[in-house]
Amino acid sequence: MTDREQYMPGPARGAQVRKDGDKWTLVLVRELRHSPEKVWQALTDPAHLREWAPFDADGSLGTVGSTVKLTTVGAPTPTVSETRVTRADAPKALEYNWGAQDIRWDLEAFGSGTRLTLWHNIDRRFISMGAAGWHICFDVLDHLLGGTPIGRMVGGGAMKFGGWQRLNAEYAKQFGVEPPVWPTNTPKR
Repeated sequence: MTDREQYMPGPARGAQVRKDGDKWTLVLVRELRHSPEKVWQALTDPAHLREWAPFDADGSLGTVGSTVKLTTVGAPTPTVSETRVTRADAPKALEYNWGAQDIRWDLEAFGSGTRLTLWHNIDRRFISMGAAGWHICFDVLDHLLGGTPIGRMVGGGAMKFGGWQRLNAEYAKQFGVEPPVWPTNTPKR
């Protein structure tokens, strides 16, 4: 049995929602056993991003002012967004937009590892889905950096995974929202 076959995400944790009118921001915190420099590379390098992130990047996200195309992975129709990096303070802070959404990563040395904080503004109707997706992405990232990659799990593929469904429901309850109903690919009778 492979690590991927054995993988099951832990309970919903380390997340909160900041509300400013209709603008909701997901704040997800994870403590990783890897140095800020190693985590920074995984957040900015296209080859690393291809292993864990919900998008592919056609260039490095590590330079302020650079324009990079991000392409969603696992979506029914891939979406390409031209992204501009607005902050890249290695290995501490990274900010860019992903379509109409703002992304901010804060990296803080914590013991021998890193406390990684993601700030992502997401349409409130999909906030629990975003939390579930990023939760799994963070798990995949941790495995990758630890030398035991389990492969990227994003988009529709992640949503078919039982652990994602559970996380979506747990985060929805934690945030006080109804989990969105998403069509599944079940055969019609």
